[in-house]
Amino acid sequence: MDALTLWMAIGFAFAAYSVIANDSVQTLGTWIASNNERFNWKIMWGCASAVLLYTLWYGWTVNGGDISYGRLNKIPFQEIQWYHAMAPALLLILTRIGVPVSTSFLVLSAFASTFVLEKMLVKSMMGYAVAAVAAYIIWIGVTKLLDEAKPVKEEHKKAWRIAQWVTTGFLWFTWLSHDMANIAVFLPREIPWDLMVAISLIFVLGLGYMFREGGGKIQQIVIEKHNTRYVRSATIIDCVYFLILLFFKEINDIPMSTTWVFVGLLCGRELAMATMTGKEKFKTVFPLITKDFIKMMIGLGASVGVVLTIHYVIVPNGIGL
Repeated sequence: MDALTLWMAIGFAFAAYSVIANDSVQTLGTWIASNNERFNWKIMWGCASAVLLYTLWYGWTVNGGDISYGRLNKIPFQEIQWYHAMAPALLLILTRIGVPVSTSFLVLSAFASTFVLEKMLVKSMMGYAVAAVAAYIIWIGVTKLLDEAKPVKEEHKKAWRIAQWVTTGFLWFTWLSHDMANIAVFLPREIPWDLMVAISLIFVLGLGYMFREGGGKIQQIVIEKHNTRYVRSATIIDCVYFLILLFFKEINDIPMSTTWVFVGLLCGRELAMATMTGKEKFKTVFPLITKDFIKMMIGLGASVGVVLTIHYVIVPNGIGL
């Protein structure tokens, strides 16, 4: 195995772990939180793996061997160097301490030009703003119509449970079609079938690790928000998140940070609930929102640092090349 192939394998492994075993909590976190006491984690792992494999192989089939769903059209394949592989390694360190870093920024910034990174940043900022505003408006209405803290009536529980599982499935597929690019950037744009089998196995095992760990560090961001453990609340969150991601997926093929959309969604929801329940609630909501925003900025700063170091220090001076 030559050095370039080695760095490709290392980068892929780090990126796959980051996306599948960490970032997927953005999508599956509320589902896990509201079902982990009712269903064995192996059952949920099997269902999530089925959607994952469908997304992976469907994208590979309809896109001529490319699993990125067109998200890498602006980022051509490059020979993988050591600094490409180190980007997801830094991501792993940050996520293990609970920082909701954008994988798209941190990983793709090592490959993208500053022009593409700027486009990604603008689209992600739009995603955060749209998610926050939409969530605020929607949850103002939701709070007027029902009390999410009250238990669901017995005759309605089955319908809400089915709705949550279906909604989560659509959300999981849509999210993967966004974030698969963060892994595919380390791979050839036309992947042979035997490599696809190996990739599928790695993804399923990584997902199993995440379920066994109950979501890991990033899951804490989900469960500390109000009522996310309740099936009705989780279903509404997943539905709104799915529609926002689908909207931005159809706008253009520029990658974006789904992390920012997710945090913006939770931010808008918390503000809406605080608005409807009284001023005292803001005393507890704003520290949570501020903490999440600061963590996002830390992740953005790390991403900008990576791209500037690569384009203005490592490449011009041929460091390690």
